[in-house]
Amino acid sequence: MEPILELNSPRLLMRQWRDDDLPAFAHMCADPQVMRYFPHPLTRLESAKLIGRVRGHFAEYGFGLWALERKDTREFIGFTGLCMVGFNAAFTPAVEIGWRLAKEHWGLGYASEAAWTVMGCGFEHLELEQIVSFTALSNLPSQKVMQAIGMHTDSVDDFDHPNLPEDHPLRPHVLYRINRKQWLATL
Repeated sequence: MEPILELNSPRLLMRQWRDDDLPAFAHMCADPQVMRYFPHPLTRLESAKLIGRVRGHFAEYGFGLWALERKDTREFIGFTGLCMVGFNAAFTPAVEIGWRLAKEHWGLGYASEAAWTVMGCGFEHLELEQIVSFTALSNLPSQKVMQAIGMHTDSVDDFDHPNLPEDHPLRPHVLYRINRKQWLATL
């Protein structure tokens, strides 16, 4: 499949990663507030490796986590996209929608706007039957985005993230889903 290089929403450009995104991305991923629902903030090297994995995902699958840029300022503000779930669970194999934004861009509706656009790409262009999203039970801000884009949860789908130690406070996760029919009903 030819990679999907770019998506547009009214205020945002979802594009391929550039080398000059690294400083802003590393700064965002080193921020303890941004990373509070992840095991730990990332070092600059870990952030660079993540960009490399994202580029590899695009090369393999034709889609991935797009760099997120504001159209008005041309500023890199985070990422939004689709990726194959990288661990085994009751709901895998699956395609996950995810996002991460720098904190100065929170509360402006960018995460929902970008996620809605990406979900449309997943169902219309990639012809996916279902998209999932998951997060720590305590991550209410991300759950609000999941709900805003029409995703649903059922407590029977809650799971312990297999890549976190048993006693880790972020291990309990909630799973949200949306299928093509549900998405079409929101249009």
